[in-house]
Amino acid sequence: MFSSLLIANRGEIACRIMETAKKMGIRTIAVYSDVDADARHVRLADEAVLIGPAEAALSYLDGAKIIAAAKQTGAEAIHPGYGFLSENPNFAESCTKAGIVFVGPSAKSMRQMALKDQAKRLMELANVPVTPGYHGDDQTETTLAAAAKDIGFPVLIKAVAGGGGRGMRKVEHKDEFLAALTSARRESLAAFGDDKVLVEKFITNPRHIEVQVFGDSHGQVVHFFERDCSVQRRHQKVVEEAPAPGMSDEMRAAMCGAAVKAAAAVNYVNAGTVEFIVDGSAPLNPDKFWFMEMNTRLQVEHPVTEAITGYDLVELQLKIAAGGAVPKQADILLKGHAMEVRLYAEQPDKGFMPSTGKLAVFDVANDEHIRLDTGYEAGDWVREFYDPMLAKIITHQPDRGQAVSVLGSALGSVHVWPVRTNAWFLEQILRSPEFGLGAHDTGFVDKYLDEMMGQRPTSAQIAAMMVQGSATEIAGVTSPSPWASLGGWRLNGQANVRTRTQIDGQVFDVEIQFAGDQQTILVDGELCTPIGVPSDYTVLVQPGGKRICFFNSNFWEISVPDASSEAGTLDALDSILAPMPGKVLEVRTELLASVVQGEVLVVMEAMKMEHALKAPRDGVVEVLNCKTGDQVVEAMVLVSLN
Repeated sequence: MFSSLLIANRGEIACRIMETAKKMGIRTIAVYSDVDADARHVRLADEAVLIGPAEAALSYLDGAKIIAAAKQTGAEAIHPGYGFLSENPNFAESCTKAGIVFVGPSAKSMRQMALKDQAKRLMELANVPVTPGYHGDDQTETTLAAAAKDIGFPVLIKAVAGGGGRGMRKVEHKDEFLAALTSARRESLAAFGDDKVLVEKFITNPRHIEVQVFGDSHGQVVHFFERDCSVQRRHQKVVEEAPAPGMSDEMRAAMCGAAVKAAAAVNYVNAGTVEFIVDGSAPLNPDKFWFMEMNTRLQVEHPVTEAITGYDLVELQLKIAAGGAVPKQADILLKGHAMEVRLYAEQPDKGFMPSTGKLAVFDVANDEHIRLDTGYEAGDWVREFYDPMLAKIITHQPDRGQAVSVLGSALGSVHVWPVRTNAWFLEQILRSPEFGLGAHDTGFVDKYLDEMMGQRPTSAQIAAMMVQGSATEIAGVTSPSPWASLGGWRLNGQANVRTRTQIDGQVFDVEIQFAGDQQTILVDGELCTPIGVPSDYTVLVQPGGKRICFFNSNFWEISVPDASSEAGTLDALDSILAPMPGKVLEVRTELLASVVQGEVLVVMEAMKMEHALKAPRDGVVEVLNCKTGDQVVEAMVLVSLN
């Protein structure tokens, strides 16, 4: 076993790998960009090396700098984590040439599985079932459009070099195909440096089930059972679990057997994941699953496999990289049910726009019932340059029902501020009856998104709650005296409480009218349905009087309104502001153009995702303050309407 390991990654995966390496007595070396100088993975490492500026292409994706750092620190091995250079065969070869062990498969195996079209042809030769589609070299629009028509809509356009849902578009009708193709190619080129795509049939009610495999240098390949990753948004996994709901012994044997066959076909060594698309329109059938792709690396969701098998997969990776062998298949047993959610820095109620900033509060469960994998602590910065995942929250319980319950409770107690998270959205997924029954497929989020969004209290309801019942203390009203409110009061007359409050920057006029035991609540003169006062809320008081109220996986900022905030509310519909720092990919309007509400005017890229910025109302473009390629800062006015 080698004595020193450089982790060519950042965030939670770098911290996760260090945890195992330290347990094994291996010296750990971190690399970091200039904005990550005080990141958690740097603090945990025994040694750390600066490799460049914030932009990943100039730091974490620069293989030469990483190998130089390994030589500088005497690292005997490099673990690439996932993402960045983890599936880059050229980097793996460079490590070998430099005399450094690459913890992962060979460059040859990577190349065989890296391009989806090539991998599918290889799987066909190995008698592994493959999704019908076009995997050819002719990439003209005419050929691809014709292939889509022959396959039959709906189809999926997929980047051949892709992963993580980038460069992937579902197309329902032929009239949408060319626009989707352009967008998929652009995103693929930006993410992977390759705009080649394939087109395949979209399977109705598809489930995404994958198999964890391991191979060693002695010619052995084993599996560690399956994971269900069907809960996805924009083709990115949100909830992962093992084993897959509804999995029969017959189906498991067929699928895991196919995965082992796929890995053996390329003489695979180390950790890999074989991903299948499964027909979820009926009970799982051994004849209705198809190979999608193989990820030649460790996966984000590996903790659920560790939980049900009891194996530390990073430890096994390191042992195999040092020449060790995989365990016997008969010794790999499945126990209980594990589930993982990905806590993202994003705003579900605002189109899942990423959120950045300094984590003043970062309180997430981490106890005997919950495993927390994270690259952050309170005081750390969430930067716009990298993936928005803050943490993985994992539980392992005797059965699926208990796993759902324990994980849901953990999400309900998440306190993160001022960075927004998707915790409450994840909690809604777990509370869904369809998810509880295991009856979901990859279209689950799209199907129930509006319903789940409707479960979040509106700002008006929060404003009402703040001045209602025992919650008056939260709003700063601590006395029942009539002098403590702006409402009129008279002897033997109807009592009213009236006040103005500001919730997340929006000002509300709240009036509570009392008639005996009955209360009528008006917000801005409109009748408001109360949500009741939660019993488990937490309030954080900030300097200057601002209060942060946490409950139900959410937070709201409460303050006394001022003139500037009210003016800002009136002006909000006149401009499109950059929601965060990023790059302008496309400007779809021009000066003096007439636009309609909801029309996409600017497309931005931030935190590895595209974001469409839409007109807030009908109007005419009076100011156009950006062009394609511009780097913009948060809150910059991009377009103004008159």
